Amino acid sequence: MNALKSILVALVLALSTSFYAQTADEIINNYFENTGGKENWEKLDGVEMIGVMKMQNMEIPFEQVATKDGKQLITIELQGSKMIWSAFDGETSWERNQMTMEAEKSDNEATENMKKQAKDFPDPFLNYKDKGYTAELIGKETIDGTETFKIKLTKDPIMVNGESKPNISHYYFDTENFVPIVVETEINEGPMKGQNVKSTISDYQEVNGVYFPFSISNQFQSMGFKEIKLNPEVDTTLFVFPEKTEAKK
Repeated sequence: MNALKSILVALVLALSTSFYAQTADEIINNYFENTGGKENWEKLDGVEMIGVMKMQNMEIPFEQVATKDGKQLITIELQGSKMIWSAFDGETSWERNQMTMEAEKSDNEATENMKKQAKDFPDPFLNYKDKGYTAELIGKETIDGTETFKIKLTKDPIMVNGESKPNISHYYFDTENFVPIVVETEINEGPMKGQNVKSTISDYQEVNGVYFPFSISNQFQSMGFKEIKLNPEVDTTLFVFPEKTEAKK
């Protein structure tokens, strides 16, 4: 009798685990279905986002480009001057020094982390298992009066000061529309290390059949997108580190 009871308990636990795994995938599948369809997401080769970032009483116009082959680029406008602030050509990552405004290559650790981050294009949940990620349904939680599904997304570990650190985010999907409305991520380095960044995602709009959020904000900054372009024509030389040339004598 005890043996039969043990078998029944094991069966219930197995079914329960299977249910939650399937439910996480069900939520993710509904998300892509409600935002344009997985096939349309998979057709994306590049995305360009144009908007304004607000932080510390400053408004900074910016353009952000990401491509399927891993290239990334952020252009900003400061005091009427437009410049590439950071870029990644798939192999070399670089950004401008805030003091000298000179372009500087990132160290090997930051570059390797950037290569891992490039796998998120165009969305970390798209074919997440093929990327080696795992998604787990934690349960339901009410966020600002909205009932949500809380999903834990575990991606490739990142390196911080020579140590491998977990790369985990929690996404809160609206139970009605199946779209993320909040993302929580822990800061792994710097003066804010250990603190959670809670980003609110809203204002989903259609762009050529695919829906994107046009507003993202957290306790440090907010970004409002004026325009999003799909599969834009991009000059690939812009991603390349600008090598210094010696002045002619």
